[in-house]
Amino acid sequence: MRLKQIFLTICFIGCIIFVHQVAIAQKSDPLPSWNDGKTKTAIIDFVSKVTDATSPDVVPVEERIATFDNDGTLWSEKPLYVQLFFALDRIKELAPQHLEWKTQEPFASVLKGDLKKAFEGGDKAILEIVMATQTGMTTEEFKTIVANWIKTAKHPKTNRLYTEMVYQPMLELLGYLRNNGFKTYIVSGGGIEFMRPWTEPVYGIPPEQVVGSSIETKFEMRANGPVLMRLPKVNFVDDKAGKPVGINSHIGRRPIAAFGNSDGDLQMLQWTTAGNGARFALLVHHTDADREYAYNHGAEKALEAAKVNGWTVVNMKEDWKTVYPPETK
Repeated sequence: MRLKQIFLTICFIGCIIFVHQVAIAQKSDPLPSWNDGKTKTAIIDFVSKVTDATSPDVVPVEERIATFDNDGTLWSEKPLYVQLFFALDRIKELAPQHLEWKTQEPFASVLKGDLKKAFEGGDKAILEIVMATQTGMTTEEFKTIVANWIKTAKHPKTNRLYTEMVYQPMLELLGYLRNNGFKTYIVSGGGIEFMRPWTEPVYGIPPEQVVGSSIETKFEMRANGPVLMRLPKVNFVDDKAGKPVGINSHIGRRPIAAFGNSDGDLQMLQWTTAGNGARFALLVHHTDADREYAYNHGAEKALEAAKVNGWTVVNMKEDWKTVYPPETK
C-alpha cells in the first residue's frame, strides 16, 4: 500500500512538473509552430509594442481589435471554398426533391460530377447554386444543417474534417493575441450564417464576432412562435471594399491589426493601416505545394501592396513548422 502511495505521489509530482514546463515553454515561445525569423519577430514586436504599458505605442485594451479573413487565412480554401463544397453536397441531398435538376444547369453537371462545366457560368452559376441550397428555411434550420454537415464533411485531398484543415500557426496567433487583450474577429466573404455555427469551437471566436456576407431574412410569425426566413436574395457582400463597410457596421472600431491572404482582403488591410498609431497588416502567402498549396492567383494586388506598404508577408513554406494541427484519432 505504501509503495502504491509513493508511486501515485511521484506520478502526481511528474504531472505538475510537466504542466509547469509546458506553461514556461508557451510563455517563452507564444508561437511554437512558427519558425524563428523576421515574420515571427514582426508579430511579437508589434504585440509587445501595443501592450507594454511603458511603450509610447501602447493601445488601450478596448481598442485592441484584430480582424481575420477566413478562407485561405485561417483554413484551406483549395481546391474550392468549403462553403461551396457544402453547397455541392446539398445539391446531391436535395436532388430527389428537384427532378428538374437532372437537365437544368448548373445542377445537372454537378450531379454528373462535371464541376468544370457546372462553373462555366462563373459567379452567376455559383450564386444560383448557393441560393437553391441555402435559402427557403429558417435561420435555426440552416444553423442545424451546417452544424451537422461540418461534423462529418471531409476534404477531398487529405480526407480530414474541414475543421481540421485549419492552420495551426494561425490558431496559435489567435490565442496569442487574445492572451494579450485583443478581441479577434472574422471578417470574411463567406456566409455569416455558414460560419457562426462552428467558429467558436474551432477558432475561439463567438458568433457575435463573425462578420460575413449575408442574404436577406424575413420575420414571420408562426403558430409555434416567430422565425426568421432565409430569402433567395443577396443582402450584403463582405468582400473587397465591402470588408471595411462590414467592419464599420458590425464592429464600430477600426482594427489595429488585420490578417488576410488575397486581393479580397486588400481594402481591409488598407483601412486598418490608415488609422493613427501602431498598425499591423499580414498576408498569408501560399507557397507550400507539398504540405498545402502553392498559388499567387487572386493575391497579386495584395502582395504588391504589401511590398509598397511594408506589410508582413507569411511565406508558408519557410515560416511555418507545421501547417495543420495533429490529426485526431
